[in-house]
Amino acid sequence: MSNYRPVSLTVNLCKVFESILRDNMIEHLQKHSLIKSSQHGFIRNRSCFLTNLLVFIEEVANDIDRGYPIDVIYLDFRKAFDKVPHKRLLMKLGAHGIAGNVLKWIEDWLSKRKQRVVLNGCFSEWRDVISGVPQGSVLGPLLLIIYVNDIDDCVAGKILKFADDTKICHTVYSDEDVSALQSDLCNLVKWSKEWQMLFNADKCKVMHVGYNNKQAKYDMNDVQLECASEEKKSWVSFFARM
Repeated sequence: MSNYRPVSLTVNLCKVFESILRDNMIEHLQKHSLIKSSQHGFIRNRSCFLTNLLVFIEEVANDIDRGYPIDVIYLDFRKAFDKVPHKRLLMKLGAHGIAGNVLKWIEDWLSKRKQRVVLNGCFSEWRDVISGVPQGSVLGPLLLIIYVNDIDDCVAGKILKFADDTKICHTVYSDEDVSALQSDLCNLVKWSKEWQMLFNADKCKVMHVGYNNKQAKYDMNDVQLECASEEKKSWVSFFARM
């Protein structure tokens, strides 16, 4: 049951209004360069498979060409869309210059929401939605990336994001490099606790890339991160052939 996520079914008129609001908010954010360059999700002229991946490959390939091994840590928020605290989100929206009637509308849009499950004609009881941004809405993804926008301030190394999917990487040529990456990871865990957006440590993985990689161990919430899946490991052999 924990694998399923609620998707909001909203009327078309609401989606049209959300689209107008989203487009104007994105224009404001990009005009004033408020969204960090590490974010590639739901931003114009950016995508997961093009800009995000190309930036990552360029970064890692340059380090490998210089003879440096690299460690990459993939991070997964625990039910990110469901966990965003409403009051803290509104505070961050205000900090990004989104105020006045727009902020009041978003506050009303998030408040007093209810949800239930329908299965084969059977209905569950209505439950209050006390946190999160509606999945399936037009505006929800933008609100999420605004909420996690300042996560970059915790990281000294390289960070890349696609909505709630985050990865950090660092050269690990020396023990000091390994300590720096571990420090970045600890700072991110601290951020996640302060802003009530916890990571799912069991789904967070590390990938070791490059020659003479010491295969360092990293801890997160007292949980030792495991190596990435075979799919991500295939990138190791890809970079080794370059």
